Amino acid sequence: MLKMTATLAVSLLVASPVLAGDPVAGEADFKKCKACHSIIAADGTVIVKGGKTGPDLWGLDGKTVGSAPDFKYGDSILAVGAAGVTWNEAEIAAYVTDPTAWLKDKLGDDGAKSKMTFKLAKGAEDIAAYLVTLK
Repeated sequence: MLKMTATLAVSLLVASPVLAGDPVAGEADFKKCKACHSIIAADGTVIVKGGKTGPDLWGLDGKTVGSAPDFKYGDSILAVGAAGVTWNEAEIAAYVTDPTAWLKDKLGDDGAKSKMTFKLAKGAEDIAAYLVTLK
């Protein structure tokens, strides 16, 4: 019984990604994102004034992918959202690292494309950790 419990515990640890993101560093690194993205709280308070090329990123954690109102998404990300995928820290970190690769993986479609061409070479975990604090 003990062996089975230990095996289950280890498999849960392996199956659940542990991110070591630093939200403070992510907030500082968000300057890389604000050329395209704003962060505007639900009450209208501007947290980060940024561009409008990408959707507002307030309250991203737990939202269905591709569901920001009044934003025109590409077909691939809409298909991921239609499949019921929601944003969380791990998904955000994976997406910002390589948006097109993330979409291809989620859809199982090598033809999937992202309108977000920027790839974050480092610091994805930090930016993801920051974004999930914005609720």
